[in-house]
Amino acid sequence: MSDNSEFSNWKYSNFLHNENHNFNENDILNVLSKNEIDEAYKTISKWENYSPTSLINLNKLAKKLKLNNIFYKDESKRFKLKSFKALGGAYAVEKITSGNKKITISTATAGNHGRSVAWGSKNQGLKCKIFISSYVSENRAEVMRSFGADVIRVNGNYEDSLNECIKQSQQNNWQIVQDVAWKDYLLVPKLTMAGYSVMMKEISDQINNQKISHIILQAGVGGMAAAMIAGISRYLDHVPQIIVVEPESAACVLASIKTGKIEKILIEKESIMGGMSCGEVSLVPWKILKNSVNYCVTISDDYVSKTVKLLAKGEFSDEKIVGGECSTPGPISLIGLCNDQQKKEIVNLNVNSNVLLIGCEGDADENLYQELLKKDD
Repeated sequence: MSDNSEFSNWKYSNFLHNENHNFNENDILNVLSKNEIDEAYKTISKWENYSPTSLINLNKLAKKLKLNNIFYKDESKRFKLKSFKALGGAYAVEKITSGNKKITISTATAGNHGRSVAWGSKNQGLKCKIFISSYVSENRAEVMRSFGADVIRVNGNYEDSLNECIKQSQQNNWQIVQDVAWKDYLLVPKLTMAGYSVMMKEISDQINNQKISHIILQAGVGGMAAAMIAGISRYLDHVPQIIVVEPESAACVLASIKTGKIEKILIEKESIMGGMSCGEVSLVPWKILKNSVNYCVTISDDYVSKTVKLLAKGEFSDEKIVGGECSTPGPISLIGLCNDQQKKEIVNLNVNSNVLLIGCEGDADENLYQELLKKDD
């Protein structure tokens, strides 16, 4: 990129090459099977108002970065829930309850997963209890209440809300529908991931025989990233370079890949990318991520509001895009890598590259989105 570029000072924070990289399709599909992936698509594609979300070409950004194509999967209109998570929690609710109306569903959430679980519970005629931390906005809580959920706020962070959810669910015999796996709690997170993999089915139908050379995947606890990698194994006839991006304050996947085992990190400051502010990678995703990821990158919060505005103004593409805070890591990390000539060559980003980014949410938190649009950078 030229020195006069408006992005010339954008940087990533950390970069790690996975020494244990060994993409093995059979190993991946042993964790999330072809049948589980196919069943999710078969079910979700029959839901009322289902339609594939757009795959937008960020042609203006690709030209500036001297790349062939940058594809952006725009999840801002997914079932009017404004997030890819609509595919996961609601699907898990449907599969786990199998029409039993007496079950009460519970979950802990930073926002979008709870919205999906609340919506799915409403669709199935079920009671729903949702636990949120002090950091979750009242705007997000109100959306979940609008689907009939009882929202319970817990002092502390996401982990505190999850612990309280588990405690009360055990006391009251509620069915937890969580996107995080732990010992003896693996089925529901797998169902959730199977739902997410629908995105890769749609992408495989949308790219018109273009080969994706690189895919940048956001990670919180790793569910979406691992689901997309399983989708690559199921739907693509080639394997792109896989890059995981995380907030620098919550880089649990990077820390785990560095040592080869799950590492729990202490989050000293919550990222504005709240849905990605997670201190420990989930068990099921880890089985996929540990060997299949090529590189890990972390980013700061510094470029989030700038990216939200550039997407909204149509600076990256011919289309104006509503992308929330957790949709920004793909463009930010890609620009940062392209600004570092050495890393750009290591990752093999060049004029032939077709890069896939996941615009995982729109203005799911409308108040925060408006704040980011108005923020002076």
